[in-house]
Amino acid sequence: MCRHLAFLGPEEPLGGLLVDPPHSLYRQSWAPRRQRYGTVNADGFGVGWYAEGDPVPARYRRAGPIWGDQSFADLARVVRTTGLLAAVRDATVAGADGEAAAAPFAAGTWLFSHNGAVAGWPHSLASLVPSLPPVELLSLEARSDSAFVWALVLNRLRGGDGEGQALADTVLEVARAAPGSRLNLLLTNGEMIAATAWGDTVWYLSEPGRRTVVASEPYDDDPHWQEVPDRTLLVASRTDVLLTPLKEPDDKATDTADTTGTPVPLRHTASDDKASAPPKEPIA
Repeated sequence: MCRHLAFLGPEEPLGGLLVDPPHSLYRQSWAPRRQRYGTVNADGFGVGWYAEGDPVPARYRRAGPIWGDQSFADLARVVRTTGLLAAVRDATVAGADGEAAAAPFAAGTWLFSHNGAVAGWPHSLASLVPSLPPVELLSLEARSDSAFVWALVLNRLRGGDGEGQALADTVLEVARAAPGSRLNLLLTNGEMIAATAWGDTVWYLSEPGRRTVVASEPYDDDPHWQEVPDRTLLVASRTDVLLTPLKEPDDKATDTADTTGTPVPLRHTASDDKASAPPKEPIA
């Protein structure tokens, strides 16, 4: 379990997004307002961000709580970015792999985080091991459910799937193998954000043409925050937010690429901002 956040927008200091807001990710590490499982996220934290002119993100991760790291406080004050992904962690298995298990995980231009837990881990996902190349298994950053889920996502990305499709297919695959899992996934490449709501909260704040924030919960009381319905895929850029209902694992679909339902595009402006309607029924 964790709280996580992704941002795309005009250049801002890390602290302006992660520390300064009244209900920032920093504060959510000990006082989350909407976390359904767990109450303290003190088993590590991390942030990955994109520097101008470099598509490969930098990362800062630690095994301890974010509030106890003075170096991060200094870093957050001076480092500026147009895109980031950050997370504070409540470990599924206490002490598992320390800093290596702290999100965001990274590969190439991608940053990834998992908020939730795989039911019955690790036995429940043993059947999925053959789907991964041996080198991917040997390269896992940590022996955790989140690291394994990331390997499944990354394998699809490297196979040519788009970010949203890779998340959707992975959620359905894991949910079939491990019913009852909570699979809120968050992925960015610095130009777009993909996320799933599957068992826990996801919210987004969109200012079209300026910035998009996707987070486990709002970091302030701005009334423009919108909650994403459960069982939904979100794909966003700096200009658009698209919500698509996800199929349930027991839906009979012969085409494995068809894991989502009818998309519900949402475009907000300052003069016309309204709560998103529940998604339509998924396509069978």
